[in-house]
Amino acid sequence: MSQLFSTVSLGDLTLDNRIVIAPMCQYSAEAGNATAWHRIHLGQLSFSGAGLMIIEATAVEDIGRISPGDLGLWNDENEAALKTVLEDVRRYSSIPVGIQLGHAGRKASCAVPWEGGKQIAPDAGGWQTIAPSAVSYSADEVKPVAMSADDLARVKQAFVESALRAERLGLDLIEVHAAHGYLLHQFLSPLSNQRTDEYGGSLENRMRFPLEVFRAVRDAVPASLPVGVRISATDWVEGGWEINQSIAFSRELEALNCAYIHVSSGGLSEDQKISVGPNYQVPFARDIRSQVSVPVIAVGLITEPQQAEDLLQQGEADLVALARGILYDPRWPWHAAAALDGKVQVPPQYLRSEPHDVKGILTQDQ
Repeated sequence: MSQLFSTVSLGDLTLDNRIVIAPMCQYSAEAGNATAWHRIHLGQLSFSGAGLMIIEATAVEDIGRISPGDLGLWNDENEAALKTVLEDVRRYSSIPVGIQLGHAGRKASCAVPWEGGKQIAPDAGGWQTIAPSAVSYSADEVKPVAMSADDLARVKQAFVESALRAERLGLDLIEVHAAHGYLLHQFLSPLSNQRTDEYGGSLENRMRFPLEVFRAVRDAVPASLPVGVRISATDWVEGGWEINQSIAFSRELEALNCAYIHVSSGGLSEDQKISVGPNYQVPFARDIRSQVSVPVIAVGLITEPQQAEDLLQQGEADLVALARGILYDPRWPWHAAAALDGKVQVPPQYLRSEPHDVKGILTQDQ
């Protein structure tokens, strides 16, 4: 039997298979509000047959957006806009839907990628960014303001409020974003965190605020709602955040009832040197999985069904996440089911699309 098409549980949530649609920023919101783009984008992916779909990084406050086009969940208008999108998705698909909650910190106030992605200065329509320390991502950017005690309390509460909104929306899972050089990752890495108080210096201190945020979110929502974390396992920079620290962080998260660890890497420094290739991040997932008992999600150039199956069979991860690959091929799980003799659920309108030589892979969504 295919491991990829076996069931798996993240906390109290049981998935039909181990394929996860990773959160992918679309930069197409308006004042944080989901738009018709999200309805179309999430709608098509909801028919993919994946076991779980996680909505893109969603800002917990307006200055936490990567770009002016980022999705948000910090006010009633944001919540209402996302509610209408989710209602349409759920009308035709039973796919479990999660959301990734995050704050961009010093990597906020940037143009969308197709317009260059550079930081927008406050006097050019952007906004002042915040971070653990007044250290910018790039030398040509406006320095962030080092967060005060009031800032720390406000941001932590913003995560809680957004999590409560996610619960009201009936989302099936919450993922706290502590990866890719955004705010919580900025606290973890000694390259971006140069504080001299209880939130900087030692590993214990650098982990303190991310763990406080996770604990606050976990405590705010019902125990039945899984809360996981996405991390960057390494900065890919000497002297930065690395795998042994990631293992220590993962153990602390597990002790706080974290439902899973989603393992990515990089994004914190322009000096990163990444050797990109198939499965290039999987060893980090494997190393973390060997030290924790909660499920671990692997991601990063996992493009072929047999490749995904093999890494699961070899015990390197519990689930695999697809990002760019599933944008390129939104029916990747269908094709994987055909290759691995699995089954996926699809709307009845699509049942007749099944090729004659793979009859039986498509089953009706309930």
